[in-house]
Amino acid sequence: MRLALAEAEAAAAAGEVPVGAVVTRGSEILATARNRMRDGCDPTAHAEMVALRAAAVRLGSARLDQCDLWVTLEPCAMCAGAIALARIARLYFAAPDPKGGAVLHGPRLFHQPTCHHAPEVYGGIGEAAAAALLRDFFRERRA
Repeated sequence: MRLALAEAEAAAAAGEVPVGAVVTRGSEILATARNRMRDGCDPTAHAEMVALRAAAVRLGSARLDQCDLWVTLEPCAMCAGAIALARIARLYFAAPDPKGGAVLHGPRLFHQPTCHHAPEVYGGIGEAAAAALLRDFFRERRA
């Protein structure tokens, strides 16, 4: 999660919402990413999506079934759908997102009967640091 938090800090420094993600397979780091929506004028460039794409390219497969995803914020519906389609084995996230999250909140995508794959989910890892990054980022913009 430390790598994902470092990516989130880099996102904040670039003016992006501070979310970072890392894809691993065992002890191997396959991809690290941060939000790049503003940078690339791409509404789908959430940290999770960028990391999943990079890991898939690196492995030469859209199936990441032996991989884990570490992310600093509970994934939204788009990202949760991509996680399911990629067949991620385990999802670790830091801060919950009651407003935009889709794993523990909102649609709870992995619990829907139409979801063909649900990873193991572990939340709250590094929650305080991730939540502080987000609070500070938005406080500065609202001031």
